[in-house]
Amino acid sequence: MPVAVVTDSTAYMPSELNGTYDLTVVPLTVVINGDEGLEGEEISPAEVARALGARRSAVSTSRPAPEQFANAYRKLLEAGADGIVSVHLSSKLSGTYDAAALAAAAVGPRVQVVDSGTTGMGLGFAALAAATAARRGATLDRVRQTAVDHSAQVSTLFYVDTLEFLRRGGRIGAASALLGTALSVKPILHVVDGAIVVRDKVRTAGRALARLVDLAVEASGTGEVDIAVHHLGAADRAGALADAVSVRLGERLCDCYITEIGAVVAAHVGPGVAGVVVHRRD
Repeated sequence: MPVAVVTDSTAYMPSELNGTYDLTVVPLTVVINGDEGLEGEEISPAEVARALGARRSAVSTSRPAPEQFANAYRKLLEAGADGIVSVHLSSKLSGTYDAAALAAAAVGPRVQVVDSGTTGMGLGFAALAAATAARRGATLDRVRQTAVDHSAQVSTLFYVDTLEFLRRGGRIGAASALLGTALSVKPILHVVDGAIVVRDKVRTAGRALARLVDLAVEASGTGEVDIAVHHLGAADRAGALADAVSVRLGERLCDCYITEIGAVVAAHVGPGVAGVVVHRRD
């Protein structure tokens, strides 16, 4: 059996890829008004969007317990895996990486854990690249390096209607300077060194989305790229965004996915979010 690849539920990979790659996904937990559920299995993005829209609802998230990872690792090793590469969302945004690292230390050196430094399909593209390398028979070290390399080849940009949800979750990072003007500024954020920071500030949603397209094209460089467009309850907005980026990239665009973000990230960005993840192939 080749090296196994594990990731977490914040990769938000599109449904059309289900079964195409050999990946084990460990879910995070979402809590709505005291009721817990596993992301993607027991609680959907729509449920979180509804809860966030109701001001009396309390929404929070928690990392998987180290034992959840340890159980997944042991199962894969017992099934014959040569080793495991476990790649996860930024350690600056969640304790998930730390939980995975604790589990890896308990299970043994055949488990290598990678901090992708991002989330969403920024994480997803890295996990998919690692799974592809594993399928081709790459060694444990090579699969791990593939995950590291492809984590560095993504740019994650997103627009939010309000900074309030990021403020509540404590994940605004350097964007905190905007809090005083949140009602009049439409921020475009991006992930830098694992943290969420402000990339641009515009005055209207329309201008923000147009600027998001410009920034995605700028981030694509000059070679072939894949893109993933994320949204929460904004399918029309996501479709228009994907079309606009696709036209600008032309033949350099290889794969384009549109996928709704899951409950964990939804809880921190709120309804109406639209994001673009650019994955540079070289």
